[in-house]
Amino acid sequence: MNKFLLFEKLINHKYTNKLTISLSPPSSFRCRSEFSYKDNHYVMHNKNKKIYMTSFSNASNIIQKVMPKLLNEINNSNSIKDKLFQINFRSNKNDNVMVTLIYHKNVESLVDKIKLISDKLKIQIILRSKNYFFSTNDLFFEDRLDFQNLKIYQTDNCFYQPNKFLVDKMVYKVIDFIESPMDLLELYCGVGTFTLPLSKVFNKVLATESDRNSIKCLLKGLDINDISNVDHARLSANEVSLLIRGKQYRRMKNNKISDYNFSHILVDPPRSGLTNEVIEIVKDFNNIIYISCNPYTYIRDINLLQDHNINKIELFDQFPNSEHLEIVSILSKD
Repeated sequence: MNKFLLFEKLINHKYTNKLTISLSPPSSFRCRSEFSYKDNHYVMHNKNKKIYMTSFSNASNIIQKVMPKLLNEINNSNSIKDKLFQINFRSNKNDNVMVTLIYHKNVESLVDKIKLISDKLKIQIILRSKNYFFSTNDLFFEDRLDFQNLKIYQTDNCFYQPNKFLVDKMVYKVIDFIESPMDLLELYCGVGTFTLPLSKVFNKVLATESDRNSIKCLLKGLDINDISNVDHARLSANEVSLLIRGKQYRRMKNNKISDYNFSHILVDPPRSGLTNEVIEIVKDFNNIIYISCNPYTYIRDINLLQDHNINKIELFDQFPNSEHLEIVSILSKD
């Protein structure tokens, strides 16, 4: 049974309509790829097996082109490849590439060589080792969303939607699902992939996230796009549950939870899904926008939301030829 039919079977007790599925091209879809480095190769791990490679067909076309060229530069320099253990790639819609080289040694002496490689390959390179960071360019890596051509930012070590073909479709689908918007409470907002476009739909947005780097990216996006109706707070989802129960946080600054008229809550949790504390939060909202990267924790969580029904849902095949599924849905009370 394929993953789509399996999910349809798992969700049949909650949703009986035909499922809509957005497919991805089978290759060249990843704008974010991470590898180990060993024996002059990029390395991926499949269970206990190491896969050695010089390029990666699932990576975006521009990353595929850069990979062998960069590998050649690394392998031709003993000082650059010495104690290098990880190489991460990110690309954007303008075919810019950001590469992070991570070391088990002090790498300050490599800066001049890395600058030369950066200029030669026309890529941004970041050097990381314990307590050391260097970038040939800005800290932030700029991309754009199709929706209103919004600029969005990431760093080399924060979460960013990986599938270049589906991220904009997911954004438009969330917007399409929303009816009668007032204010939005967003948990796990990340760099603002949904926050920025949803600021154009809701009157006000309170966006929360615990990761400092993601918050920095969100703030830059709000500033560059001149968005003024989004308030942010560096709070974990569990801290938001305490906030709603009345606990005060300085990180809320002068904003009060009572200042908002929430019509919707958006949750986009990690694969572990929602904690019991967060389940208790979302139960009180009439409309829950639930974005999930794990069908099993999604099913577990919606079974706990007994007063809500799945109003609309669509599946996104973020990682073709794998078991993974991305789910975009809206749950509403009767």
